[in-house]
Amino acid sequence: MPNMAISLTRTRPLVPGLAFAAVAVFCGFNINWLWSSISPLTASLLIGAVLGNIGVIPAQCDEGLKFASRHILRAGIVLLGLQLSFNEVAKLGSRGFVAVIAVVAITFFGTQFFARLLNVSPGLGLLTATGYSICGVSAVSAMVGAVDGDEEDATYAIALVTLFGSISIFALPALGHLFNMGNVRFGMWAGSSVHDVAQVVAGATAYSPQSLSPAVIVKLTRVVLLAPLVAIMAYRHSHILQRKLTPKSTAKVSPLPMFIVLFLLAVAVRTTGVLSDDIITNSKHIEKTLLAMALVGLGAGVNIKKLRLLGMRPLMLGVFSWVLVIATSYFTIRLIPLDL
Repeated sequence: MPNMAISLTRTRPLVPGLAFAAVAVFCGFNINWLWSSISPLTASLLIGAVLGNIGVIPAQCDEGLKFASRHILRAGIVLLGLQLSFNEVAKLGSRGFVAVIAVVAITFFGTQFFARLLNVSPGLGLLTATGYSICGVSAVSAMVGAVDGDEEDATYAIALVTLFGSISIFALPALGHLFNMGNVRFGMWAGSSVHDVAQVVAGATAYSPQSLSPAVIVKLTRVVLLAPLVAIMAYRHSHILQRKLTPKSTAKVSPLPMFIVLFLLAVAVRTTGVLSDDIITNSKHIEKTLLAMALVGLGAGVNIKKLRLLGMRPLMLGVFSWVLVIATSYFTIRLIPLDL
């Protein structure tokens, strides 16, 4: 009984914030139902940010919203692994896999290079680089959780990947027809350059039904690369923190976040084929809900006045990074011999 009382004492402060996040997510999914072009994750983020900045969120919600932006976020990332399979990566072949790695590496390091040139904060540069090179909102969220990133940087990075990912839905099919690209090659281009999975599906389908399958395979390969990329950055972050600790300190910094280990385990389970279609579908709904709740928490912690002080530099970073990922993926995919 004493343990139960302690547990209730610890969880009770979280209830108001989690309840608020749940209501905001319900509204976000309804917005998506009315306007399918608006992701429920983006809608949830905006709801949290708007309500947080007009001052209508009670202070009692703070602890629950912070819990959502950290711990619920990581649970959602783990469930994301159930949507992926290592078998999909194998379908690419060695050249296709190397091309995807090249796009991810050039975009990741190139974006951070642009961030330094534009005098953008390293945190925003890292999160934007992660979102552009891997999988948009989910990748930004994973990196925030791994390196204890700044919530305002995360919100701005999410805004950039959402904006330019949405532009890609319309721009890439037009460019594909202009360049007279084949269906398979365009699908691979879309999968290697567009940020979120939903945006990849929309852009590939707009070009040709035959472009969808290669687009999704390439996209999921990029998502699989999320784990090693975040693990490396998390190890680097923990190493820096460890050096800052005094010799007398007994604190320990984990070199590899447990949620990344569980993410890889989830991918491995999906690869075995033991999961039914119903389980995979239901886990996808839960994953989206958890990530949406986390983004409500992230949005609520953002101060728009501070974001306005950033000026045009982050937007310029978004433009440069968008051009970089599109151009890099176009030329690398062109190097792969295809019949279609």
